[in-house]
Amino acid sequence: MELVYLHTFREVARYGSFTRAAEELGYAQPTVTAQMQKLEQSYGAPLFERYGRKLRLTQAGEALLPYARELIRLYGESKEVIKQQTTGPIAIGTIDTLAAFFLPPYLQAFCQQYPQVDLVLRTAGEAEIVQQIRDGYLDFGIIFDRPCTDPELVTHVIREEELVIVMPPAHRFTTATVLTVHDLSGESLVLTEEGCTYRGMLLEAFGEVGMTQRIACQFSNPEAIKQCVRCGLGVALLPLMAVKRELTEGVLRAIPFQSNKAPFSIQLVYHKKKWLSPSMVALVDTITRSQREES
Repeated sequence: MELVYLHTFREVARYGSFTRAAEELGYAQPTVTAQMQKLEQSYGAPLFERYGRKLRLTQAGEALLPYARELIRLYGESKEVIKQQTTGPIAIGTIDTLAAFFLPPYLQAFCQQYPQVDLVLRTAGEAEIVQQIRDGYLDFGIIFDRPCTDPELVTHVIREEELVIVMPPAHRFTTATVLTVHDLSGESLVLTEEGCTYRGMLLEAFGEVGMTQRIACQFSNPEAIKQCVRCGLGVALLPLMAVKRELTEGVLRAIPFQSNKAPFSIQLVYHKKKWLSPSMVALVDTITRSQREES
């Protein structure tokens, strides 16, 4: 039973709340409280202390947390090894742009081959995705970033993707062959949300040359960004794949954005200690093989 208690302990530590942990686990709050009391009795030390309405880990709790995560991970791995089955959920974290414009055909191809596997797709920023992989909440991340060098992760670079400045067809930039951050001086910008890697790169470039930026609005949804650009609210930095339809239809124009930064690429990442079930191996192969065949 202590493994169950450790799982509950991890969730309480994650949310800083018995109530929230109980909601996520589907328990009554007294059950969570009782489990944590038994765990504290077992270890002979308090694991949480209360600051106002927020719970914080004690020193003993901080020491226990990485062991709890590792034991839970090992238990999950042992079940997979024993079962050797191709069923069950696979949790994938990605950004909105890739969820809309990159992943669907590959997920469809995988589901046709493994209809018994449930794919759970969650969208977040790259930093959050990487942290959730480290903590064991995600099996895979599909990210769009400069080369990932995290020593805890296995990284498959799928392909580089060009970043472009998107604008209405009548914009003054449409005669340019390439644009730099200097060209964007005084332009209103329609940006992605904070935490987006290529937004961060653009604002970093502004800072390096001592320019201030004019942010008209910001959204997590690339479709909302494109609509605002079409309405003349500003120009936007987006991956080329996100605007191919609009370029074909002639409702938007896109000019390559040039910077001194490393190119951005679509990358599949997972934890080095992650045991891959047969269905997970097949998912990795489906995505990476499809891109190799297209290259």
